[in-house]
Amino acid sequence: MENKLKHIILITLIISLSGCNYADIGGMFIVNESVNSRFEESQRHNKNQQPVTIIAPTDSYKIAVMADVHIGTTTNFDKAIQKIKTLNYNELVLNGDIYNGNKSDFEHYATHVKQLEPIPYFPLVGNHELYFGGWSSYLSYFGSSTYYFTIKTNQSEDLFICLDTGSGTLGSKQLEWFKNLLKTKRSTFRNCIIFTHNNLYRIRHTSSTNPLTEELMVLTELFARYKVNIVVAGHDHQKNIVSLGNTNHITLNAMLDGFNHADFLTLSCTNGELEYQFTDLK
Repeated sequence: MENKLKHIILITLIISLSGCNYADIGGMFIVNESVNSRFEESQRHNKNQQPVTIIAPTDSYKIAVMADVHIGTTTNFDKAIQKIKTLNYNELVLNGDIYNGNKSDFEHYATHVKQLEPIPYFPLVGNHELYFGGWSSYLSYFGSSTYYFTIKTNQSEDLFICLDTGSGTLGSKQLEWFKNLLKTKRSTFRNCIIFTHNNLYRIRHTSSTNPLTEELMVLTELFARYKVNIVVAGHDHQKNIVSLGNTNHITLNAMLDGFNHADFLTLSCTNGELEYQFTDLK
């Protein structure tokens, strides 16, 4: 009863403040676009460009993956970028909740990420990117929220798929695209890695973007059938690793300033063998 009363008070506060000119509190909770509409806009963007292929000069490479930076402030983000450049990573994947949806936060991020050049980076939509009408900013700067890229070495080629789970579900259209991509492309690649902001397997309750049970069962079967090696997620702000069959599901620590365990994932491939470790900011 007490929790129900708190929810009623919160909803009343949101409605009352959203109706005035003082704050867009509702923008923190209400997402205007559906995942299907975002997918359709992403596909229109994808038609105008080819998937990115990164060429690794040997059969080894390493990728940095970070999640939940939540810009605003950029102390941890700047430290990570300098480490990634110093240690010669091949690329960076930003696994969602990079910023909080406000246009000013997005512009702050866009300024700081330029430090990473010429290292390529690949962003994902998290739930926070969608708050305050943030999808329009994301779309204008990044384009697609559903896409794939590859890394080609002197021995083989690996597939990396980025999914939009900012609403807690892939939605029907993105799910069909994902199924078809695995069916038609997976067999031609050595390894397959999936990036998704929403962590599919939970070790604690969270109040936002909880996965749909039926969809989770479908995805688990797809990962097994098509031999997905690793699924990397964020959202929970707490590191966790779950192995189901041949697939490792890795949830990352948050990277936001003030978080005591901030770090990022180093995903490396040496002679076709995938390895991972968590890299601190020191």
